Amino acid sequence: METVDILGVRAKVARTFAERAKGLIGTKDLAPGEGMLILRCNCIHTFFMSFAIDATFLDREDRIVKVVRGIRPWRPFVWGGWRAVKVLETKAVNPPCIDPADFGGRTAI
Repeated sequence: METVDILGVRAKVARTFAERAKGLIGTKDLAPGEGMLILRCNCIHTFFMSFAIDATFLDREDRIVKVVRGIRPWRPFVWGGWRAVKVLETKAVNPPCIDPADFGGRTAI
C-alpha cells in the first residue's frame, strides 16, 4: 500500500474498493503522526475498530472540510459533507494530530 505525507501525517493510502472497505479494521494501534487516507470517501463507520479515531474530511484540493474528533468504535455513520472526497483517519489523541485552525478548516464535535 502506498504511503504519503498529508497535513503532517504519514498515511497509508486506501485506493481500491477492498482497501477502502477494510480501512483501519484489524489495526491494533497507530503511533502519533500515523494514519490512513481513504480516497473516494465522504462517510465512514467504526465497526470492528479497537480504538477511537479522529476523522479529517478533505476536498479535492486537500483542504479540510470537516474534522470529527474522538469517534469511538462501533459508530455506524460519520458523514463529512457533500464537499468531502477523502478522509484522513488518525488515532484520537490529546492534543490532536491535526488542528483545523492551522489549515483554515472547521471542526465538528
